[in-house]
Amino acid sequence: MEEEGSHGRGRKKGGMVTMPFIFSNEVCDKLAVVGFNANMISYLTTQLHMPLTKAANTVTNFGGTAALTPLLGAFVADAYAGRFWTITVASIIYVVGMTLLTLSAILPQLRPPPCKGGQLCQEASAGQLAVLYTALLLGALGSGGIRPCVVALGADQFDANDPKQSTRTWKYFNWYYFVMGVSILLALTVLVYIQDNIGWGLGLGIPTILMFLSVITLIGGYRLYRMMDPAGSPFTRLLQVCVASFRKRKLATVTDSRLLYVNEELDALISLDGKLVHTNHVKFLDKAAVVTPEDDVKSPNLWRLNTVHRVEELKTVLRMGPIWASGILLYTAYAQQSTFSLQQAKTVDRHLGRSFEIPAASMGVFTMTAMLFTIAAYDRLLVPVSRRFTGLDRGISFLMRMGIGYFISILATLVAGFVEVKRKHYAKAHGLLDSPHAMIPMSVFWLMPQYALHGIAEAFISIGHLEFFYDQAPESMRSSATALLWTSISAGNYLSTFLVTVVHKYSAKPDGSNWLPDRNLNRGKLEYFYWLLTLLQALNLVYYVCVAKFYTFKPVQIHRAVAVNGTEDKAAVELAKV
Repeated sequence: MEEEGSHGRGRKKGGMVTMPFIFSNEVCDKLAVVGFNANMISYLTTQLHMPLTKAANTVTNFGGTAALTPLLGAFVADAYAGRFWTITVASIIYVVGMTLLTLSAILPQLRPPPCKGGQLCQEASAGQLAVLYTALLLGALGSGGIRPCVVALGADQFDANDPKQSTRTWKYFNWYYFVMGVSILLALTVLVYIQDNIGWGLGLGIPTILMFLSVITLIGGYRLYRMMDPAGSPFTRLLQVCVASFRKRKLATVTDSRLLYVNEELDALISLDGKLVHTNHVKFLDKAAVVTPEDDVKSPNLWRLNTVHRVEELKTVLRMGPIWASGILLYTAYAQQSTFSLQQAKTVDRHLGRSFEIPAASMGVFTMTAMLFTIAAYDRLLVPVSRRFTGLDRGISFLMRMGIGYFISILATLVAGFVEVKRKHYAKAHGLLDSPHAMIPMSVFWLMPQYALHGIAEAFISIGHLEFFYDQAPESMRSSATALLWTSISAGNYLSTFLVTVVHKYSAKPDGSNWLPDRNLNRGKLEYFYWLLTLLQALNLVYYVCVAKFYTFKPVQIHRAVAVNGTEDKAAVELAKV
C-alpha cells in the first residue's frame, strides 16, 4: 500500500524535494566504492604485494560479489523492510566495513612490510588478508542494500498515474546516472590523488566520514518520502505459481482466458499501478490459475491456485531474462578498466607538465567525462530530435538505446587491442620490453579513446538497463528488478575472472611466455585478450538483436476514473504497453 499521506499544510509526499536526501546517499556510496575500487589493484599489488593475475581476480571476484548482494537487499526491501529502512540499515553496515578498511590501511600490523631494494616482496599473511576480506564483505553487504533500493526509492517519488509526473521517471534515471557520474569523477580525481600522494588512511577515511553523514541526511528526509509498503516476498509468489502449475500439470489448457482465476482484492497490494493482463506466452503456467472443485476461491491456497496477475508476474520475469543475459559480456569488458587497462596506464608517461602526474587509477576520469557529456547530449539534443520521428517521450526505446551501447562497447575493446600493440611497439623501440617498471615514453592520452568509448557505451546501456528493469518489471518487484542490473554486473565480473584464469592457464608456454603474464605486461599478448572480448561481444550483439526483436512488452490494465452523468464514478480500462 502506498504511504501517500500529508503533513504540514497538506503537502503531498514525494516529488523533487526528496531528491537531495536520496542522492546524497548514492553520492557517498559511489565516493566510497569507486574511491577504493578504482585503485584497488594498486593497493593489492603495492601494499599487499599480490601477483598481478591474483590481484586482478580478487578485484573482479569482489566486484562480482558486491554486484550479487543487491538481490538480497532487494528481497528484504520488497518482502519485509521496505526500501527506506533497507537503505538505512545497509548504510550503517557499509560504514562499519569502511571503518575496518580504513584501519587496515592505517595500522602497519594489518599489512606486510614495505619492499626493500631488489628483494622479493613479502605477500600479505592469511590474517591480514582476512581483515581485508571481512571489510570488503561488509562493504558488499552494505552496497547490496543501497544499490537496488536507492534507484527504486527515487523513482517511487514520482507518481506514474499523475500526468504531471508521468514523464519525470525516465528523466530521473538520466539525472540519477548524471549525479552518480559526477560523484565517480570526484572519486577518480580527488580521492585517488589523495591515496597515491598523501596516504591510503586519509584516502579511505574521507569517504567513510561522508558515508556516515549521508546516513544522517537520509534519515533527515524521512517525513518527505513517498514510500510503498512491502507486499510480501516476490520470490515466494513466483515459486507459488511454479508449484501450482506443476501440481495441475495434467489439467487441460484453458483456451478462454476469462475462465482463469481473478481476485482483485487479493492482488490489491501488488497492482496499485494497474493489473497485468493475460498473455499467451508460456501457456503451461496458466494452469496455476485454473479453478478446480478442490480450490477455495474466496480464500485460496496459493500453492494450488493463483490469480492471472500473479501468473503474469512470472511470465514477465521470464521474458526479461534474455535481455538481462545480454548485458553480462558488456560488464566483462568494462571490468578490464580496473585491471589490465589500469596496468597499461601505469607503464606509460602520465605527466601533465613537469610536476603533475595523472594517477593511473584516475584514468576512469575519461570514462566518466565521456559518460556525463553523452548523458547531457542525449537528454538535451538526441531526445528532442528523435521524439519528432518516434513519437516517444523518451526519444528512443530503451531497447534501441541498449543496442547502440553494445555496438560502441565492441569498438572500445577493439581499440584497446590496437593501443596495446602501439604501447609494446614503443617499449620495443626504446629497449624496455624487459623493464616492466620503467616508464615507456608514450603519452597516456593514447589510452583515452578506449576509456571514453566505454563511457559513451555505459551512458546508453546502463541507463537503458535501469529504464528497462524498472519499467518492465511487475510493480511489486521493482527493487528486485533493479537488482537484476547488478546481477548482470556480478555475472560479468565472474565471467572476467573465468576468462582471465582460462586464458592465463592455456596461453602459457614452456618458455614462460603468456598472454597475461604476472610480472611483465610488456612480454604478454594483452591485445589478443582484448580482441577475444571483441569477438565475444560481437556475437552477443547478434544475440541481443534477435531477442530484442521478439521481446513482448508487458500489458497492463490501468483503471482511470471518467465522468459519467457529471460524476466520476466509473472506471475506464486502458490497455497500456509501458
